[in-house]
Amino acid sequence: MTTAADGTTGRYLVLLEDDWTDATSELNRVAGIRTADTADGEPSALWEADGLLMSELGVALVNADEEQVTALARAVDEPGPIALIEPERYVQAIEPTAPSTDAEAPTVDETLFTWGLQATGAPNSTATGEGIKLAVLDTGFDLKHPDFADRTVVSASFVQGEEVQDGHGHGTHCIGTSCGPRELDSGPGYGVAYKSDIYVGKVLSNEGSGADGGILSGIDWAITNGCAVVSMSLGAPTEKGQAFSRTYERVATRALQKGTLIIAAAGNESDRRVGRINPVGHPANCPSIMAVSAIDVARKMAWFSCGTVDTIGAVDLTGPGVDVYSSWPVPLRYKRISGTSMATPHAAGVAALIAQATGARGLELWARLSQLSRRLPLPGTDVGAGLVQAP
Repeated sequence: MTTAADGTTGRYLVLLEDDWTDATSELNRVAGIRTADTADGEPSALWEADGLLMSELGVALVNADEEQVTALARAVDEPGPIALIEPERYVQAIEPTAPSTDAEAPTVDETLFTWGLQATGAPNSTATGEGIKLAVLDTGFDLKHPDFADRTVVSASFVQGEEVQDGHGHGTHCIGTSCGPRELDSGPGYGVAYKSDIYVGKVLSNEGSGADGGILSGIDWAITNGCAVVSMSLGAPTEKGQAFSRTYERVATRALQKGTLIIAAAGNESDRRVGRINPVGHPANCPSIMAVSAIDVARKMAWFSCGTVDTIGAVDLTGPGVDVYSSWPVPLRYKRISGTSMATPHAAGVAALIAQATGARGLELWARLSQLSRRLPLPGTDVGAGLVQAP
């Protein structure tokens, strides 16, 4: 897979109509594309066929030449299951930024719990996340991390030639925040939904890179496995006025209908120190994906956090995202990093707590997350409904 100057991979996403039937035959008839179906095989099918049909999502990822693309585009306007075709984009882990150097930031006692857990009220909640399946789609997970030895972990890799084992660190950190432990022999408890079932989807390589097809395959896998929450600290930068992906938006609405809430990082491309606020990135800018910005320990906006700058892509919630302590692959074991990537798993963990406490799923879970959020003296364009709060 090569990356074009515009950030595309050369492959295409084909969105199918809500009432689609026999898409495999139609793609073959229209463009001569042979597709494998995720319902019939392993994730490796992603790179073994001309196309991959993600049954739960109603989306196909295809390799197509210019003539085939023209045929598919023509089919959009004809009766049949093909609703839209758009280029597949390159995406990456929303990398951590440098920690805040604000000398006025208050000191928080993290003897028992991280400041992020304290800010979300998680230690005061009776909810644990038990029985809730929470999927983290990222760079994988350190499956040998000792803090998770007694936890249920289901995993799958959607990255060609790489196992789930995290050779990057970003995914292990996000899983620690959303699902990690609360009681340790040394160091603070750092996990929000500390008894949830952990679903690890490796959709980004050990270099922190990936593409839409892998991410959508991970979402398809999470829905198939009945995950109530999908956490995605990944994406690609967008420009002001740039349209959101119609394919991701349809996928997100279908996920909500199936009881799965997708939560994604808003992005780190801003520099508020010089007054620059960049728009929410892809795919968090989709209306039906919950976008999370980041605040610091003083409840101020993180200087890097993207925000709502126009009518496309709105921040929905905010979470702790600066100098966040969580798990890291051994031998280091723990690390502090910053980013909207760190705020997102806080929100996902809280979503799992609410799902357990109330039974809410899909749109109802979204509504309860918003209703429980703590209002902050900050613009709604930056923090949405407010700081995510445990039930």
